[in-house]
Amino acid sequence: MALTDSRDAVLRWKHVWETAWPGKDVEAIVALYAPNAVYRALAFREPDTGHQGVRDYLQRNFDVEAGVECWFGDPLVSGDRAAVEWWGTWLESGERVTLAGISVLRFDSDGLVTDHRDYWNQSPERVTPYESY
Repeated sequence: MALTDSRDAVLRWKHVWETAWPGKDVEAIVALYAPNAVYRALAFREPDTGHQGVRDYLQRNFDVEAGVECWFGDPLVSGDRAAVEWWGTWLESGERVTLAGISVLRFDSDGLVTDHRDYWNQSPERVTPYESY
């Protein structure tokens, strides 16, 4: 995949996540992933795999999140890989939570995610991104 193709793919990924996460549009996000994608939301947990794995992961989380606000930074792209900083805040079981993290992504020649790895930190309050975001 050419560098411009990876940049296009990650910009599409970013745009869909920005709108689909608050809207809880599971299928819009699943469509970004290859049929054999590996999705690791937590480094030491077994990954969710394939479209059904991504769908199940998203549905489990979207079911407990209310009032999602999210922000995504400018992607860094190298070859078929990209990294995107993100922040999200929502209510979960009546309690506010904020996650700030980064997704490391690998794309196939069709621009679909084949490997997704998240690394994040959590706060028990609403925190917005830094001013330079």
